[in-house]
Amino acid sequence: MSESPASRPAEVLFFGTCLVDLLYPLAGLAAMRLLRRAGVRVRYPRGQTCCGQPAYNAGFRDDARRVARLQLDALAGDAPVAVPSASCAGMLREHYPRLFAGTPDAERAGQLAVRVVELCDLLDRLLDIELTDLGPPVTVALHHSCSARREMGVAPAAARLLGRLEHVNVVEPHHAQECCGFGGTFAVKEPEISAAMAIDKARAVAATGADLLLSQDAGCLMNLGGTAEKAGLGVRVQHIAEFLWQRTGSA
Repeated sequence: MSESPASRPAEVLFFGTCLVDLLYPLAGLAAMRLLRRAGVRVRYPRGQTCCGQPAYNAGFRDDARRVARLQLDALAGDAPVAVPSASCAGMLREHYPRLFAGTPDAERAGQLAVRVVELCDLLDRLLDIELTDLGPPVTVALHHSCSARREMGVAPAAARLLGRLEHVNVVEPHHAQECCGFGGTFAVKEPEISAAMAIDKARAVAATGADLLLSQDAGCLMNLGGTAEKAGLGVRVQHIAEFLWQRTGSA
């Protein structure tokens, strides 16, 4: 797959994702505010829905294509597509060309794929945003989703963004490179394995003594936050976009 956009954009289309829309709306708002403050015009296409990843991962390719075609329509154009989720960004960039290979929509899927950029990568690499930390000292743990670390290769961008905040200490839990156990439909198909992976990760985060767990992916936050709450571990979770905005919002 071709590289995502390499120059500073004047405008982006914002793809909200299902979990941000339904469970973490403040993260989506924070992401758009960060982009606007950086001088980027943000457009939110109203016709967008799910990227189709649940159906795709479950093997229902026809259903996934029906959903994905709506995104091809909604995200048409030339502007980069900003996505506050490495998992959904990976679906749009890496899997749409495969999903539509050999179909009349193959060209449109390829044209969209090369415009997709994950939010932290956009803020760090393309916009090189300046961040003035206005908050008190805090220790955070940073969880990189499997998609951020492996498929999209954008995990370092999140760490670099937090490194620009003067009063934020970032700690790494044990087994940091392991999956949190969510994996979308994996958590449904293999609930016992998924739950065991999640509690191991949640306990490792709690052992760091961090005040907060941050991630680029809402699915991981939902999984680890719910697991930690059920186990009484006292681990709070937050999307990195919301955290960045809260720390720097009036700067």
